Amino acid sequence: MDSSSANVDIKKKQQQEAPTPQNTPIFSAPINSVRPAVDEDMETIQTPGTSLLANNPQLMSMLQGRLGNLVGAPSGYVQTLPADVRRRVKGLKSIQKKHAVLEAEFQNEILALEKKYLALYTPLYEKRAEVISGKTEPTDAEVAEGVSEDEDEEDQEGDEDEEDKDAEKVEGIPEFWLTALKTHPQFAEIITEKDEEALKHLVDIRMAYFEKPGFRLDFEFSPNDFFTNTILTKTYFYQDEPGYGGDFVYDHAEGSKIEWKEGKDLSITVETKKQRHKGTNKTRVVKKTVPAETFFSFFTPPVAPEDDDDELDEEEEDLDERLEADYGLGEEIKDSIIPRAVDWFTGKALQYQDHGDQYDDDFEYDDEDDEEDDDDEDDDEDDDDNVPAKDEKAPECKQQ
Repeated sequence: MDSSSANVDIKKKQQQEAPTPQNTPIFSAPINSVRPAVDEDMETIQTPGTSLLANNPQLMSMLQGRLGNLVGAPSGYVQTLPADVRRRVKGLKSIQKKHAVLEAEFQNEILALEKKYLALYTPLYEKRAEVISGKTEPTDAEVAEGVSEDEDEEDQEGDEDEEDKDAEKVEGIPEFWLTALKTHPQFAEIITEKDEEALKHLVDIRMAYFEKPGFRLDFEFSPNDFFTNTILTKTYFYQDEPGYGGDFVYDHAEGSKIEWKEGKDLSITVETKKQRHKGTNKTRVVKKTVPAETFFSFFTPPVAPEDDDDELDEEEEDLDERLEADYGLGEEIKDSIIPRAVDWFTGKALQYQDHGDQYDDDFEYDDEDDEEDDDDEDDDEDDDDNVPAKDEKAPECKQQ
């Protein structure tokens, strides 16, 4: 289940029928009985056909502007059509409903396929966890298969020399998951320095599907000074009814309650303030706990209000964005970090991230140099037609 295919419906609003006026020509074909709807302050037009509209661009523009402002709202356009045309539209709706049934079956088959392959991936994930924790060592064949063709030979030789020099052997791969998470741009923004001490004890991240649409993320920790939980979970639930197009509609998420040890709660900060008594002029120190930014807020997801109140407080205005961002983080862990953990640990996964146009801003191109290079090329070369134009972008290598 890809994050781009997931239909996130934050406020659980009912799906509306796709509006047609803004995407439909005012008259796709000459219909003599069609009469444009106008306000009372507009002149009533009863000329049959569309010749008047064609000869009156101001009226055409006015009608198009009014229809364009009706996005997502009933326009009454279909009701103005002749009875036989409305009957055909109803027939198309029947076809659309049958298509929606097939789309829902398609999504269910994709989910079944994901479950099937998760079962095949699981032994690999278990072996990976054993290597990371130091319970087992990779075989020589696995090490040989893991060496990429473009790997630097000097790095390999350095690794061998360092093995001989190390007097103290290190178990497994320390801070593997912390490093993988910090390499990911979205998680790097929410992991604080204090979080790192706790995340050093993160030994594995796993996932599981349910029979119903939804998934659970399990974060396993070794004994640490921060909390007593050995596993922290985050569960994402979907609505029972599929959304438009058969996609699963995100409903809400639930996280584990973290059993913090005394004085180790990373989710709060203790602020101290001095207060002066007006009568005695004596001062006292008052301590107040306030929420702190931390990665572990991930296990306390935002909750949508039960009542849809149009007058939201300022703090709730960005609730939709926070809910969607929380869901996106879960999808990233499920679809990217867990399957390609070693690539995030080494940083290779960053090569496949979409960085937008930031690279274009980092370099300046000299058009004169480009022209000189073009002049030096051999005009008789047969492959000139296969060379991309200067303004064309080279194909981008992306990993989904």
